[in-house]
Parts: sequence; structure tokens; C-alpha cells
Amino acid sequence: MSECQSCLPLELQYCIEVTGAHNTKVLEQIVPYLHSRNVLVSSSAADLTIHESGMADFIDFSQDHMEQGAIRCRLTTDKEWRSLSDIQPLLDASWVDAIIREGRVVPYCQPIMDAQGELYAHEILSRFKRQDGTLASPLEVFSAAKSRGRLYALDRLCRMTAVRSAAKLPSKVFINFIPTSIYSPEHCLRSTVGLASELGIEPSRFVFEVVETEYVEDIDHLKRILTYYRERGFRYALDDVGEGFSTVEMLQQIEPHYMKLDMGYVRGVAASAAKQEVALKLLRAAQQIGATPLAEGVEAPEDYAWLREAGFQLFQGYMFGKPAPVEG
Repeated sequence: MSECQSCLPLELQYCIEVTGAHNTKVLEQIVPYLHSRNVLVSSSAADLTIHESGMADFIDFSQDHMEQGAIRCRLTTDKEWRSLSDIQPLLDASWVDAIIREGRVVPYCQPIMDAQGELYAHEILSRFKRQDGTLASPLEVFSAAKSRGRLYALDRLCRMTAVRSAAKLPSKVFINFIPTSIYSPEHCLRSTVGLASELGIEPSRFVFEVVETEYVEDIDHLKRILTYYRERGFRYALDDVGEGFSTVEMLQQIEPHYMKLDMGYVRGVAASAAKQEVALKLLRAAQQIGATPLAEGVEAPEDYAWLREAGFQLFQGYMFGKPAPVEG
């Protein structure tokens, strides 16, 4: 099965546009050099497209020999033009491509318990190895990938790694995914479904979490993704639900099997009337649509006792175990 370009960390390309007689003349003179270095993709009188491997040299050269204010550039995958100085952070974040290309993802897992204190599931979390073997924070890696348009490839890598890890665990597994990273469920999720089948893992063991704070604007697209999962026997959850979560009517359209109360409303809930109000609101909404309510970030016994008494059915947090590498 061939890969779509979004799933592969191909070298980025930059469009560069110049104005002014001086810049145009200089651009014309350096085109043969860029071509000889195999970094030139295309060129015309006032613009060119080059591979990222040529960008650092071009920026250094332009600072000495061109009028910086009359140059703008953008990724070929973007519509937004930027100044050369605004491109530098993208170049600085190029290390994330190697993480994706080399598959340097380390799966961790954290237990999810039921109200009787029995193991119900594990959430599989992704950690990332730097070149020197140390771990980079997920926030740092995902931020770098997003800035470079690599979110699609990174999300797929994490999802496939998590599916493989599920074969080493005895329980259900919760796996995060970013809905905005999926162009077409039929194409982008086929490999996920195929891998689960290849490993002989029942679809009902998987719960795919969609993070509501990803600000999914295309609800119909999200529904197509979730329908694709549901029709193949998988379950799904809304993650990090808080005070601003969707209306019951919207939840009824999405039909999540699980709803996870954001840890910000879990920690200290036993002593906070405001947090209790949010927790009970989520609980009522879950009950109305037949979803299982789950509280994440449980650390204090008094918060656990309040949530369990209120009616929450599943619990996750340091009180039950910290994330640890998946063994095997």
C-alpha cells in the first residue's frame, strides 16, 4: 500500500518571492549556483522554490547581498507568506523530522481503574527520544511538528506504535488521535485498522480519544472519522472535557462511548463547589447519551471518594499509577 505524502517526512520546500530591481538581479545570478547544488526546484524572474537543505545558505547570503524587507517566503504547503526571519523557527525545528523518520517513539502506559478498584484499561502515551537518547517532552515535539506541517505524520506514527503496544497489554487500550491530522478516514485510518487485524486484536479493545481542545471546526469530518471507527467495532472517547464542552445535542451527534473529565476539574473537586458543578454537568451529559464518565488526573483520596460517590465509573491518575514504559 503506497503512503500519502502527509504520512512521510519528505524534505520541505520553500517558495521565495522578491521585489525590486536589485533583488531580482541578484536572484537571477544565484539560480545557477542553487541548481548546481541540487536544491533548486523551480525558478522564474522574481521567485524560486528550493529544498529546505538550501534555505540556511540562502538566508545567510541574502542578509549580505539582498534587501531583506523586499523578500518574502512560505512553505509550499502553506498559503501564508512570511519574512525570512519568521522562517528561522521552522528551520530550527527540523530535528522533529528525524524523530518521525526514524520512529523514535517510546510507548508508555497508565492504568485506568473502575469504581471497584479493578484494572479496566490502559491509556497508551507517546514519549520521544532525542538523538542523544534523552526524552523530549510531547508538547515540544508536537509543537515542532505542527509548525512544520508534520502533525499528520507524527500522529500516524504515534497511533500505529500504540496499536502495536496493545498486543503487549491485557486490557482495553485508550489511544489519543488528532482529528485534524486525518484527511480521509478511508485512507488515513486503513493502516490502523489493518494493523489491529494483523495482530489479531479485537477492535472492541481499542478506545480512540479525540481531544476536544483541538478545536475541530468541521464536525461532519469528525463524525465521518468516528463513524469509520464505530462501523469496524472500535470505541471512542472525548478527552479533556471541561467547562466549555459541547452541548448535549452535539454530543448526541458524536455519540462518544466515554467522556473524560479534564484533570483541572478533578484535582481539588472535593473542596470546590465550582469544580463540582462542572463535574456534575459532565456526568449528567454522559448519562443522557449513554457514555461512560471517566475522571482523569486523580491524585487525592478525597477527590476520588467524591467522584466515585457522585457516579463516575472510571478513574485515572497518579493515585493509581504513573505512566511507565510498555514492557516487552
